[in-house]
Amino acid sequence: MPRIPEMSEKSDATELLLAAAGGDSSALERLVPIVYTELRRVARRRLAGERSDHTLATTELVHEAYLKLVNLERLNWQNRAQFMAIASRLMRQILVDYARRRQTARRGGGRPAVELGAVAERAAVSDEPTDEILALHQVLERLERINERHARIVECRFFGGMSIKETAEALSISPATIKRDWVMARAWLNRELSA
Repeated sequence: MPRIPEMSEKSDATELLLAAAGGDSSALERLVPIVYTELRRVARRRLAGERSDHTLATTELVHEAYLKLVNLERLNWQNRAQFMAIASRLMRQILVDYARRRQTARRGGGRPAVELGAVAERAAVSDEPTDEILALHQVLERLERINERHARIVECRFFGGMSIKETAEALSISPATIKRDWVMARAWLNRELSA
C-alpha cells in the first residue's frame, strides 16, 4: 500500500512551492524529498503496463519530470496539488515523446482502437502499449481544443493517478464538477478511441 504523505508534509510542500514562487531558488530542491515518494508512485503507475523490455525506468521518469519542473522558472507555484498536476502533465509529455521515438524507430504507424479503461488499467489490447499512449495523446489533444478543463482532469486522473479530491484541489474546481466532468470526458475519449 502506498505511503500517504502526512498533513505536515503537504503543508511543507505548499510552503516550499510558495517560496519558489517568491524567488527562493533552493526551495524546489528542498521540495523533492517531500514529494519524491509520491512522484515515484505516479511514475510507477504510468509504467506498470509497459512492455517488460521498456527502457524508461520509474526513476528516470521521475528525474526527467523533475528536470522539466525546475526549468519552469516563470510558473507561479500555488500548492502541492498544482505541483502534482503539472508533474503529471510533464510525465505525460515524457511518455508520449518516448512512445513517438519508439514508434519512429520501428517505422510502424496507425492508431489502434482502444478504450480509455483498457489504457488506464494497462490491459493488453495491443502488443505495443506505446501505441495506446500515442492514441490517447492524440484524442486528448482534440479534447483540449474542445474543452481544456476536461483535458486537464484526464491528465490529473489518468496520468497523475490523482483522486477526485486532489484533482479538484489542483484545478480549483469543486469535487462534484470533477466527478461530472470526469464521466463526460471518459465517455468522449472512449468514443473517440474506439472510432
